[in-house]
Amino acid sequence: MAMKLYGAVGSTATLRVKACLAEKEIDYEFVTINMSNKEHKTPEFLSRNPFGQVPALEDGDLKLFESRAITKYLALTYPENGTNLMMHDKKTMAVVGVWIEVESQKFELIGSKLAWELAYKPMFGLTTDDAVVEENEKKLEQVLDVYESRLSESKYLGGDVFTLADLHHLPVLKFLFGTKVKKLFDARSHVSAWAADIQSRPAWVKATTA
Repeated sequence: MAMKLYGAVGSTATLRVKACLAEKEIDYEFVTINMSNKEHKTPEFLSRNPFGQVPALEDGDLKLFESRAITKYLALTYPENGTNLMMHDKKTMAVVGVWIEVESQKFELIGSKLAWELAYKPMFGLTTDDAVVEENEKKLEQVLDVYESRLSESKYLGGDVFTLADLHHLPVLKFLFGTKVKKLFDARSHVSAWAADIQSRPAWVKATTA
């Protein structure tokens, strides 16, 4: 049975899984969920994700949701495919795990708010809240200062090789780099080099164009 990914165009969480599948060189069927038509709230889709959110993955009889849980499953279940995204040395995995949590608990919370205000709202004809932007730009600067320090010690967040800790950032970076917030990354040499590096990966290009 072919692996199936249920997702939506423009969904950062869907893109996160597509990026992982591309890095792992795993063949799959993409099933588009039309969220404007509330397809994600139908009983059929809720059987895959009871929270009615994309993405959802089916691998044989296994059903998964939550993008980061899916990427971890793919990385650990298919270690011989494509890029080794988790590493298997326990200490290295622990460090990668820390930065996976940092992305989820620090970067994503701030970055997604900025992406909504500066990228998504203009697409939907909504008015950007400048106060929210200013508040979260300051928060992002603090996070990126920590990243700059970390990336001065290693090429990637989890160490010297690209892992899920880096990959998980890509969808939000994609939208932030089309806004004025890009200047915050450009102002930090190590962060800027890292962001350019991971966004130029062939698998990411494939994930965003396929």
